[in-house]
Amino acid sequence: MNHDLLVEQMFQMLVSGDRAMARRFSEAAFDNGICPRKMALDIYWPLLDNVYTLHRQDQISQLAQQYATRTLSSLIAQVQPRYEMKESNDRSICMFCGSSELEDLSGRMVADILESEGYNVRFGGGNIAYDDILAEIHERKPDVLLMFASGPQDAPMIRQMIDHIRSINAHPEMQIVVGGGIFNRAPGLAEEIGADLWATDPTDLLEQLELGVGVRADLSERTVGRTRRQQSTAA
Repeated sequence: MNHDLLVEQMFQMLVSGDRAMARRFSEAAFDNGICPRKMALDIYWPLLDNVYTLHRQDQISQLAQQYATRTLSSLIAQVQPRYEMKESNDRSICMFCGSSELEDLSGRMVADILESEGYNVRFGGGNIAYDDILAEIHERKPDVLLMFASGPQDAPMIRQMIDHIRSINAHPEMQIVVGGGIFNRAPGLAEEIGADLWATDPTDLLEQLELGVGVRADLSERTVGRTRRQQSTAA
């Protein structure tokens, strides 16, 4: 199956608001053998990224963006029950995202994928106050604090939160992970604000979380993403 062609064809359905056709197209893809995970990662995620990018660049209208967002939301909700769920890996994640509809949809999709991989995910979405996030991680003591698909307005708060957590040595075993959104558009930002790991998309995120398992709590040792960036630069 030609995934690029499928993305191109479905994009036109999404921005025109043709919900029925988009659903039929998705069902046909499943009938032709594409697995739910690949449908999400290879079709729905690129579609979501295209809509986000083109809308931010004023290349599609607000109406087209809202048509696409709402149709994709229904498709992503329908594919989630089809995922093969792995056994729990005993790792917990508290996850937050940006405040826009597209950022929230990105976050929901990532949360669904992580759950299918065995993570215990609590997804709070966007517009969560700095103090509330700190209180939540203090109560839950997650293995990972994940800020994915954050908007530019969120970056100062995330920086402040990381500085605060580091300055008081709170939850030294917890890894702070960022990705997508503003972190994709501003290379080096994740490293600058002191995140342990960063990723561009769900597939990259899963790989980075796997790399981070078992890394020591010492900041210089556990920043796998920073180490990867240095090695890539040196190469």
